Amino acid sequence: MSGDGRQAARRSPGTLGEDPWGGVRPFSIKTKLGALVVISVLITTGLSIVAVHTKTELRFITVFSMIATLLITQFVAHSLTMPLDEMNTVARSISEGDYTRRVRENRRDELGDLAQTINVMADELEAQDNQRKELVANVSHELRTPIAGLRAVLENIVDGVTEADPETMRTALKQTERLGRLVETLLDLSRLDNGVVPLKLRRFEVWPYLSGVLKEANMVASARAGIASGSGSHTRTDVHLHLDVSPPELTAHADPERIHQVVANLIDNAVKHSPPHGRVTVRARRGPQPESLELEVLDEGPGIPRSEWHRVFERFNRGAVTRPHGPGSDGGTGLGLAIARWAVDLHGGRIGVAESDRGCRIIVTLPGLTSVPS
Repeated sequence: MSGDGRQAARRSPGTLGEDPWGGVRPFSIKTKLGALVVISVLITTGLSIVAVHTKTELRFITVFSMIATLLITQFVAHSLTMPLDEMNTVARSISEGDYTRRVRENRRDELGDLAQTINVMADELEAQDNQRKELVANVSHELRTPIAGLRAVLENIVDGVTEADPETMRTALKQTERLGRLVETLLDLSRLDNGVVPLKLRRFEVWPYLSGVLKEANMVASARAGIASGSGSHTRTDVHLHLDVSPPELTAHADPERIHQVVANLIDNAVKHSPPHGRVTVRARRGPQPESLELEVLDEGPGIPRSEWHRVFERFNRGAVTRPHGPGSDGGTGLGLAIARWAVDLHGGRIGVAESDRGCRIIVTLPGLTSVPS
């Protein structure tokens, strides 16, 4: 299970003095310390009363009272320090790179909340470490093919096996373009990791803008037809792209460059999972706020199981379908939808999978002229 999945399975810790499940916590540390003081006072008072009735010397009562109080205090202190020692051991293991250790969550007090927080932190660190390893593996795999192809072409030219004719140089150019597309994807990932980037918001007409995005997608697919893409961009020309904008004069207020990333990646994902000669529809409607926009991208593929909806926009998630549909499609790097979510989040919008009678339906909502996170 991914880090996000493990976090979803946990309940967020409540505030001090409250049970994480919503009720008042009966065994908080404050309550235990208060009970310790009350019990100590009761023991001392009880022994004093016994001393008065039995005419026992006060020094013996004092010694017995101190011993009883120390025993109870030792018991309470041990119950508090033992989980702290375990947390310290787990935290030290995490600092040394071992993200598999977890703290037992068998308490219903502040230390139980702390144990839960440490475990969630460990889940997140483990997920990030796995993503880093996956990134290295994916990048190494994606770089190997175009570099090997480019090297083979150049070696053949140097060795005199082939001539540097236009056809041979076009082959070398194609491999270089594949490297360029992968670098662009990695740059997008770097922007995603570094957080928010400045948005260049402006008002634009939706129909000509989306029409240009779809036309560009068709042209790029035609130019790459027959060539496997190293960055996950589709090469299929058998899928029909359809644009539906209503009303035709619809306008929106957003960063066109970032929205281009969103639409292009959603189209790329939809095309790759479409059946042969399928149809991908990009639909645009006016949102509830001024200059806001609602976008839908629908395909006719196998769709996404509801159980996978929460994982669709995770990095390196290539979906439950083991093989993309149709000729010329590939598995990609699993970053396209993560980049789309990042661009939508920059606008303060929402993106998610919605119910559909057929295929996959992804809805994007952009806030328009409302405040955008800086």
